[in-house]
Amino acid sequence: MKALIQRVTAAQVTVDGEVVGAIDRGLLALVGIEPQDDEARVAKLLHKLLNYRVFGDAEGRMNLSLRDVDGGLLLVSQFTLAADTRSGMRPSFSSAAPPAQGEALFDALVALAREQHPQVATGRFGAHMQVQLVNDGPVTFLLEV
Repeated sequence: MKALIQRVTAAQVTVDGEVVGAIDRGLLALVGIEPQDDEARVAKLLHKLLNYRVFGDAEGRMNLSLRDVDGGLLLVSQFTLAADTRSGMRPSFSSAAPPAQGEALFDALVALAREQHPQVATGRFGAHMQVQLVNDGPVTFLLEV
């Protein structure tokens, strides 16, 4: 399971002209799910998302987590993140979880996130989405669990 996280001052997801998820200050997480992923990895990823220290403290050091700053979490499923790009000039998606598994695990991530954090928004699984963000820093990390 992978999440490309970006510290943002604002982010939103639009589907067919409708905003389906939006946050102010917080993290945008583009989530890639692979066949070996399970609910244990979902929990581990969420723990990292909520506790990874990427926000500046009073001295400007990255010592604060999403929980510490009471920020928003915008979760967006992105199967292309699980692509194998090591060879050729076209990505292979054989390393991405099948759609049913991906949707079930993404839904589990969203449900668990909503139990543990007050500000959670999402994109729409399987939809063609437009993601807008203001990357703060820029600060971007690839988390793998």
